[in-house]
Amino acid sequence: MTGDRIELAVHDHGGDGPPLLLLHGARRTLADWAAVAPLLVPRHRVLAVDLRGHGLSPSGTWSLPRVLDDIEAVLERYGLPGALPVGHSLGGMIAVRYGLEHPDVTPGAVNLDGYGWGRPDQYVGLDPVYVEERLTQVRESATATVSGGPLPADGLKDLLAEQRALSDQLGIPYELLEAGLLRSVRPAPDGRLEVHPERALVLEMLAAVDALDLFDLFDLFDAFARTRRPLLLGRAVRPVPPAPGLPWLDELMTAYGKGLARDLAELAVRRTTVRVVGIDGTHEMLLESPGAVAHALLAFTSEVFPGSDS
Repeated sequence: MTGDRIELAVHDHGGDGPPLLLLHGARRTLADWAAVAPLLVPRHRVLAVDLRGHGLSPSGTWSLPRVLDDIEAVLERYGLPGALPVGHSLGGMIAVRYGLEHPDVTPGAVNLDGYGWGRPDQYVGLDPVYVEERLTQVRESATATVSGGPLPADGLKDLLAEQRALSDQLGIPYELLEAGLLRSVRPAPDGRLEVHPERALVLEMLAAVDALDLFDLFDLFDAFARTRRPLLLGRAVRPVPPAPGLPWLDELMTAYGKGLARDLAELAVRRTTVRVVGIDGTHEMLLESPGAVAHALLAFTSEVFPGSDS
C-alpha cells in the first residue's frame, strides 16, 4: 500500500455471490463475524477485515479518511469495488460513510447498531441537561477503562475470565469471545503481552465518533447517492446489561432506545430507501444472535442484489 493506507488483515470466507465486506466495531476484530459469515456464504462472497490498529492489522493514526482508504485498498486488491459494506457498531458508521464516499460503485450500506451515544434530546422523558451530565460520565468512564502498555503477569488470565463471565451473562459461546480477545493480543517490545488497539488509537476513535452527526449522515447518504442507494439500519431490541459503577445507565439506555426507535422510524418514513429493522439481541448481536443478524442481512441483500436469493 502507498501513502497513509494500511494493508488490513482479511479473512476471505469464500462464496460466489454478490460481495459483502464485513466491518467490526471499536476495540473488536473480524472474529466477531465468525458465526454470521457462514450463514451468508451460500448467497454471497464474504470478506471480513480487521480495521487499522485492531486484530492482526497494523496500527496507524486513526481518522475516517484513512480508514476509508484502507477499505478501498482491500476491495481493489480483491477486485470487488462493488461490495456492499456491512458494519456493526463503529463498523456500521464506517459502512455508511464509505457508501456516501463511493456512490458510483457501492450498492448500498448496512449499519447494525452503530449510533454512538446520540444527542441529549433523543433520551425520551429525561431532561437534556441531566442527560448531558450523565453522558459526560459515560465518556469519562470509557476513557478511564482504556488500558495501555503491557499486561500484568496474570492480565490475560483475568481478561479471559471476564470473557467467560460475559459468555454466561449473555449466552454467547465462550469460544467466540475467546477468539476475539486472543486475536487482539500481541507481544510488546519487552516480550510481554498487550491488547490492541492501543490507548492513543482508541482515544482517536472515540473523538471521531463523537464528531459524527449520524442522522445527518443517513440523510446525506440517501440524498446524494446518485441512484438513491438502499440503506439498512439495524437496532438491538434487548437492553444493555447493567454496568458496574453506573447504576443509572439502565434508565439512560431505556430512554435512548425509545428516542432512537422514534427517530429511525421517522427517518424511514422521510427517506424511502432507508430500511429499519429491530434485531433480537443486545449490542453484542453478532455473537449472541447470529441467525437473526443473517436473516436481516439476507432479506436486505435480496433487495440490493435482485436474484441473489435464488
